[in-house]
Amino acid sequence: MKYNFKEIEAKWQEYWAKHGTFRASNDSEKEKFYVLDMFPYPSGSGLHVGHPLGYIASDIYARYKRHKGFNVLHPMGYDSFGLPAEQYAIQTGQHPAITTGANIKRYREQLDKLGFSFDWSREVRTSDPQYYKWTQWIFIQLFNSWYNIDSDKAEDITDLIRLFEGEGNANVKASCDEDTPQFSAKDWAAFSSKEKQEILLKYRLTYLADTEVNWCPALGTVLANDEVVNGVSERGGHPVIRKKMTQWSMRITAYAQRLLDGLEKIDWPQPLKDSQTNWIGRSEGASVRFKVQGSMLDNSRSLESETFIEVFTTRPDTIFGATFMTLAPEHELVSKITTPEQKAEVEAYVRATAKRSERDRMADVKSITGAFTGAFAEHPFTKEPIPVWIGDYVLACYGTGAVMSVPCGDQRDYDFAKHFGIPIPNIFEGVDISEEAFANKEKTIIANSDFLNGLSYKEATKKIITELEKIGAGKGKINYRLRDAVFSRQRYWGEPFPVYYDANGMPQILDEKYLPLELPEVEKYLPTETGEPPLGNATHWAWNMETNTVVGNDLIDYKTIFPLELNTMPGWAGSSQYFNRYMDPHNDDAIFSQEAVNYWQDVDLYIGGSEHATGHLLYSRFWQKFMFDKGLVPVDEYAKKLINQGMITGTSAFIFREEGTGNVISKGLIQEKKVTPIHADVSLVDSSDELDIEAFKKWQPEYKDSEFILEEDKYIVGREVEKMSKSKYNVVNPDEICEEYGADSLRLYEMFLGPLEQSKPWNTAGITGVHSFLKKMWRLYHSGADDTFSVSNNEPSKENLKTLHKTIKKVEEDIENFSFNTSVSTFMICVNELSAQKCNSREILEPLAILVSPYAPHIAEELWQGLGHTETISYASFPKFEADYITESSKEYPISFNGKMRFTLELPLDMAKEEIEKTVMAHERTQQQLQGRTPKKVIVVPGKIVNIVG
Repeated sequence: MKYNFKEIEAKWQEYWAKHGTFRASNDSEKEKFYVLDMFPYPSGSGLHVGHPLGYIASDIYARYKRHKGFNVLHPMGYDSFGLPAEQYAIQTGQHPAITTGANIKRYREQLDKLGFSFDWSREVRTSDPQYYKWTQWIFIQLFNSWYNIDSDKAEDITDLIRLFEGEGNANVKASCDEDTPQFSAKDWAAFSSKEKQEILLKYRLTYLADTEVNWCPALGTVLANDEVVNGVSERGGHPVIRKKMTQWSMRITAYAQRLLDGLEKIDWPQPLKDSQTNWIGRSEGASVRFKVQGSMLDNSRSLESETFIEVFTTRPDTIFGATFMTLAPEHELVSKITTPEQKAEVEAYVRATAKRSERDRMADVKSITGAFTGAFAEHPFTKEPIPVWIGDYVLACYGTGAVMSVPCGDQRDYDFAKHFGIPIPNIFEGVDISEEAFANKEKTIIANSDFLNGLSYKEATKKIITELEKIGAGKGKINYRLRDAVFSRQRYWGEPFPVYYDANGMPQILDEKYLPLELPEVEKYLPTETGEPPLGNATHWAWNMETNTVVGNDLIDYKTIFPLELNTMPGWAGSSQYFNRYMDPHNDDAIFSQEAVNYWQDVDLYIGGSEHATGHLLYSRFWQKFMFDKGLVPVDEYAKKLINQGMITGTSAFIFREEGTGNVISKGLIQEKKVTPIHADVSLVDSSDELDIEAFKKWQPEYKDSEFILEEDKYIVGREVEKMSKSKYNVVNPDEICEEYGADSLRLYEMFLGPLEQSKPWNTAGITGVHSFLKKMWRLYHSGADDTFSVSNNEPSKENLKTLHKTIKKVEEDIENFSFNTSVSTFMICVNELSAQKCNSREILEPLAILVSPYAPHIAEELWQGLGHTETISYASFPKFEADYITESSKEYPISFNGKMRFTLELPLDMAKEEIEKTVMAHERTQQQLQGRTPKKVIVVPGKIVNIVG
């Protein structure tokens, strides 16, 4: 039969689904191997050819490991809570669950067509109540835990309460809020229930707090720092402002050092590890307190005598060079210490800063802005007054949100001081600071600094910390840039918190046995008219303590019926433990059984995008370490090896709209004209870059009356390689590729494009090469005009065996090294050689089908069946490489006469030089060339050449 890829692929996809071919067992005697992809968010646009790149790579490796005898877990699911479905619900009124379900169906159809060996029996969806039940459950575990610094792990909150009851908190070393008061056991006993709960919130690993957040009014929600780019939301490009809100937060800072240390024991890309290291931002220095001098508190009453500005500095040795202080505009003391005269200027500056993201402020080193508060702080040693400014180069999220500004030793402080005319005294010996600050710690010798004069950076740092501690003005400290993670979203489509609020407004946790707390129905997906999150629109969103059910809001009495939390969890909640849930996804009694998690342990290979470095990949490591502390998982790092696949880019097309006229000008005519490039759908452009103008006008009616200025009667578009994206209209649909060339061709081509980790451009024309290869491979197993299956039991030749074993060796090395692109080249060379050798030996072609199977599983299954097998090829043993077959025992010597090669002669490689000469001279073709003459000399280079001179 002919190579009918459509029939073959449909046949085997149906077979795999019917027989559950790729189901993994939790109690196999085989060695386990867990291959994981970052599960997708199912968008309405479906997959483009860039999406499956990582999935194809992971599938090749999963299939290879099955051939090697492993019990392979290769699951897939959906990160199905998210903003796009909710935005669509807001626009259309359609419930996000309906949109999400339709999108998942579309994704599943596309994934199935590509022949992935996923264990679909383990599918999870984060928006499924039976899944998010366990996300809610972990939230409860975090709420009921605190971090014990002495034991360096999370412990049960009841243990902390016992400590408070026995001795207060003076000797308790815990990760807690900075403003946690000190109290005795007697004080604790005297506290009201509400006071106790408020104190415990300062210790819990998930807690309520007023937090500076990135608020996006258009989306109606808080965004994480990594979701904000250049002051706008990454999704939709909407303006984002800084705002204080009461939010649930996760105390990830408790794990900062362990998150850093854990990077040393996992095989993850170094750039990604560097991103996490920088994000966590460990630094050593000192905490210093500067007393605020007389001003006005709240502009109406005298400043409290013991009001301090606390700073963290990595250069306490430079404290005598501090000539001003700078607070972040959001710092809580700004409104308290600002004088009436400065109030208007300061408030205007604070409003302006709120419109800029922290990322923008960190990146902008050129703009110098600030405002003087009118207040002064007291230098802890000189007692001199130091003016207190606010400036947007100081961030509330880093350190204490305040810095002691030393212009001679920090360039941003230097530029700020120069701009505002603040003195810049020099405290460094032998250094010129007339043009710029001096920041070389290793070459620092301190001067003009009292008892620090003449000391090096290290000596001065040690000395100043001692003196600060003596006078009670500071202490040595390790600080982290990492902030606690905000865990609230003012959205509908997310996991509900298992939380209700008592009459005192204190959060109370639902009993685990009543999970899941499911999302209620709402009429509107927008915030309420009073600004509450969308769940405020629910008419039934109160908790009845007597019936332990959700009831109508109109029944709230704060005795037995209480309001439920209106925020929902963020997108990263469901993705922080899905890899563990895959191990036992249908367990209704536990997040997973200990038997399952102890068998699978962790992910052996994880493939996904580097854009998740400081989001999902950091937060999920935090949750894993917490679950390890609680004895739920056997390891504290969940993924041994991570690969960031590169991006498949698309070639975008552009038209050029002339500014002022509205004309659309062809690429070659734009020259010096002022034009705006506009993306055009690549499907409207042919291979010569000519735009179908009429089709374009139908696609974009706003251009129906525009004049298109042509060159040589054609409109030629501009081209640029960019990220493949629906918004750039440069996507290629994999369905179309599968329809024309087949899934096996697509899989091979995506691997053939280049190394997995690198970005590479898509060119549909290139797929014809791998498709031709598959047809040529098919012909190896078939003969005649009607392609009759024709494989013999003939003994293979030495050349056949050499070709096969070269291929086995190279493909195995390539897969182990994730060099999938070179494997495809190896297959092509192998098939070309076997075709030239006219090989049809079963001993060669059977193992070849197994070698190709991870890459092109459909054709491999069909050939395997043709070879007489009744079981799937998926578990056939991977061929073993035999070195003897490629070890050369003879050499084909070129025999030359006066430097010109006349014939070749195959001789044993171990033949001695004298024997080579004797054999060559005795050969009849040598005698024919010499015609009775005696040569002047014979040059023999063993293993290389024989040259007869004369």
